[in-house]
Amino acid sequence: MIITPAEPHDVSKLLAFREEAAAWLRNLGSDQWSRPYPADKLLATIKAGTVFMLRDGHTTAGTITLTPDAEDGLWTDEELAEPAMFVNKLTVARDYAGQNLGGRLLDWAGDRACHAGAQWVRLDAWTTNEALQRYYLAQGFTYVRTVREGTAVNGGPRVSGWLAQRAARPADHGFTDRTPAPAPLRSAA
Repeated sequence: MIITPAEPHDVSKLLAFREEAAAWLRNLGSDQWSRPYPADKLLATIKAGTVFMLRDGHTTAGTITLTPDAEDGLWTDEELAEPAMFVNKLTVARDYAGQNLGGRLLDWAGDRACHAGAQWVRLDAWTTNEALQRYYLAQGFTYVRTVREGTAVNGGPRVSGWLAQRAARPADHGFTDRTPAPAPLRSAA
């Protein structure tokens, strides 16, 4: 499988991924991703070079967003002073479930973050999705805290404020990486 930067034409695929994941989560009793994500915000992240696609031939098997920019209101000033990259919108197509692609994408993110000079890979997860939280803990992340104040990117109250982190480190994720080298992180000083 090959990991590449997303391109503007991938917006519709990414929105469909989100809808597929939301339907699956709804069947599990979760309201995660029940509000539509703004296509213009998604396109902006693609143009910023922070969205990546996992491709299996002509099929998209998964996606991950990895950015040096933290969402406002989640991390403290002290935490933001530490070099970190942030995982968002990790999604694996249901046809590829059960193959540890999510874990391997997290390893790829940790490897990329390490090469950018990050100390941490951080993420926020849905506050009521305890299964997802257990998944991240099983992937080596450590719980930091839960933030409930603020608003979500797509409107409404903050619903994704369960924070976790793990050390950025080199990893053998097994993907063919066709992404450009990450830009070195800027110093917080």
